[in-house]
Amino acid sequence: MASVHESLYFNPMMTNGVVHANVFGIKDWVTPYKIAVLVLLSEMGRAGGSAISLLERRRLNQLLLPLLQGPDMTLTRLHKAIDESCPQLANSVQIRIKLMAEGELKDMEQFFDDLSDSFSGTDPEVHKTSVVGLFLRHMILAYNKLSFSQVYKLYTALQEYFQNAEKKAAAEEAEMDMTSPEGQLVGLMQRQDLDVPSREEEISCSGPLSQKQAEYFLSQQASLLKNDETKALAPASLQKELNNLLKFNPDFAEAHYLSYLNSLRVQDVFSSTHSLLHYFDRLILTGAESKSNGDEGYGRSLRYAALNLAALHCRFGHYQQAELALQEAIRIAQESNDHVCLQHCLSWLYILEQKRSDSCVLLEHSVKKAVHFGLPYLASLGIQSLVQQRAFAGKTANKLMDALKDSDLLHWKHSLSELIDISIAQKTAIWRLYGRSTMALQQAQTLLSMNSLEALNLGVQQNNTESFAVVLCHLAELHAEQGCLAAASEILEHLKERFPPNSQHAQLWMLCEQKIQFGRAMNDGKYYVADSLVTGITALNSIEGVYRKAIVLQAQNQMSEAHKLLQKLLVQCQKIKNTEMMISVLLAVAELYWRASCHTIALPVLLQALALSREYRLQYLASETVLSLAFSQLILGIPEQALNILHVAIEPILADGAVLDKGRAMFLVAKCQVASAASYESQKKVEALESAILNLNEAKSYFAKVDCKEQIRDVLYFQARLYHTLGKAQERNRCAMLFRQLHQELPAHGVPLVNRL
Repeated sequence: MASVHESLYFNPMMTNGVVHANVFGIKDWVTPYKIAVLVLLSEMGRAGGSAISLLERRRLNQLLLPLLQGPDMTLTRLHKAIDESCPQLANSVQIRIKLMAEGELKDMEQFFDDLSDSFSGTDPEVHKTSVVGLFLRHMILAYNKLSFSQVYKLYTALQEYFQNAEKKAAAEEAEMDMTSPEGQLVGLMQRQDLDVPSREEEISCSGPLSQKQAEYFLSQQASLLKNDETKALAPASLQKELNNLLKFNPDFAEAHYLSYLNSLRVQDVFSSTHSLLHYFDRLILTGAESKSNGDEGYGRSLRYAALNLAALHCRFGHYQQAELALQEAIRIAQESNDHVCLQHCLSWLYILEQKRSDSCVLLEHSVKKAVHFGLPYLASLGIQSLVQQRAFAGKTANKLMDALKDSDLLHWKHSLSELIDISIAQKTAIWRLYGRSTMALQQAQTLLSMNSLEALNLGVQQNNTESFAVVLCHLAELHAEQGCLAAASEILEHLKERFPPNSQHAQLWMLCEQKIQFGRAMNDGKYYVADSLVTGITALNSIEGVYRKAIVLQAQNQMSEAHKLLQKLLVQCQKIKNTEMMISVLLAVAELYWRASCHTIALPVLLQALALSREYRLQYLASETVLSLAFSQLILGIPEQALNILHVAIEPILADGAVLDKGRAMFLVAKCQVASAASYESQKKVEALESAILNLNEAKSYFAKVDCKEQIRDVLYFQARLYHTLGKAQERNRCAMLFRQLHQELPAHGVPLVNRL
């Protein structure tokens, strides 16, 4: 956000008892709130070092800067803030203000006369050049320039300021004392009588801000919007404050820019465009750009206005309008020979081009140019985009990590903390894409345990950025995959607190939550619940929504409808080159062929999925595909061959797979062992069946972690048959009883894939 320029002054006005001195030459004026702060400073000086402990003085010093720079607040809030730091001093300040407000005008005059003594002597209480000293001198100067009528109005405003605080305190005491029904009725009437003064109290403290207060307010809110949106004002409240600020100074460019950022929070395209254009208009009107950039200031504002407008349209998905605005920015930048602006335009041109075609060459050119012109931020973003593009193209992980290592050197060299976060989030996503959940978990924990390079100010919880939202969503999904549903729920609750529903990154955790709930519903066999979640998933991600709709239809035995959806989705994924989803769709199509007893037709589909997963180095999907191939071989009557390829695929699944996939793998191993044992001799057959029972127990423990009752039921059925074959009646009866309980709770849907030993 651009800095507030020195030439921006507020119009001299007097509103709601707030006296404005000659603000054309003074950046501050005296208000009742600032008199209260002056009283606090005076009492701190009078108390000395003996009356206030070291810890209390430290707290007061930390409190002073926000009080001096922040907007005016009510006396009640001010008293509470002081009381939290030093209760004894809070009482002294309250008594001093009371004596001044209930006394005469000369008491206030005498107070300002005594302030000058703070600078006198060989060892003054306050140094003139300190922050407190400058504030005192500004206030004394502003007060001395007031006329007698302005001094009288200031004193009247001080009396109202104190009386409003007294009324509010009395109302709070009365509310605490109301215990009987009669007392509650009286309290209600009193609160109704105090409604108007309460609003007047708020208005009396919401007058025009001084330049320093406006600078502090804008920088504070902009920083909060970037780092910790939850602590910023609500969109409606912030817009109200900005409108109040612009009412007193319509040409305040930075207020228009903050209004633009605030409108982006609520996805208001009209208001954000309106505020952005006003921001650049005001820069040109005030001549601020011309002062800092000579004659080029006017053109510079125009080309960056067009560039920002293109970025805004791109954010809202208006790619045609974004391209027109970007062409305008490029034309003006070329006329002015502004290489930096052209480099920014090239980066945005890549973003627009990647929506339609392969733009790897354009991106490489952008990175080279950014390095040439010494723009590390753009160069690093370009490298990150290249890595992402090459990850989807199937490049090896070691080459991608080497490229990210080079970009990390740029980050640490130039202290680009935001890009460090993006880089680690990128590594987390790449490891998950390649099926390495342990490495993804490690990278996620690295980012969460990092301290920000930026200073901690204003109680801001740093790093409430998109990178942290992405990493936390990955963590939630990883925990859910491992059956730690309670931990996943806690992470999602933390995400909801950190990124409220109206924040710009809330869609990430919304989609994550819907996917986790969908998985739980499918595991529980509650297909109607899963079907109701499909609508929400589709609204956030249409491809994910269509895929999950097909999965629900398949579970409900609506095979023809599921096949049509999957074929349409397959064509769409091929068009947009979404290889990961394409492989998942092929696996779902193969399962449809199994259910239709077309096992030979499923084999070419599975081989195509295996070729894609190996070409793009998607190890986890490749392992899942091999499992499906082994299952097909089992159905076709060659269990020995199925066991051979299972030994290749099962290791990555047990190392990095989801708990449900581990259970399926072990269940399939047990089925293959039982099928192979049919041709064994008696002793060897018994050993094979006992080994299969052990594998079934392990599969059952995996299924129990995710509460997948249908799979547990199938495992119990197999175990009961095996125990019967081995002559173990007690174990058989126990498994049969558990199977019957689950079978009554979950009636069978569809035809089981393997229903015999």
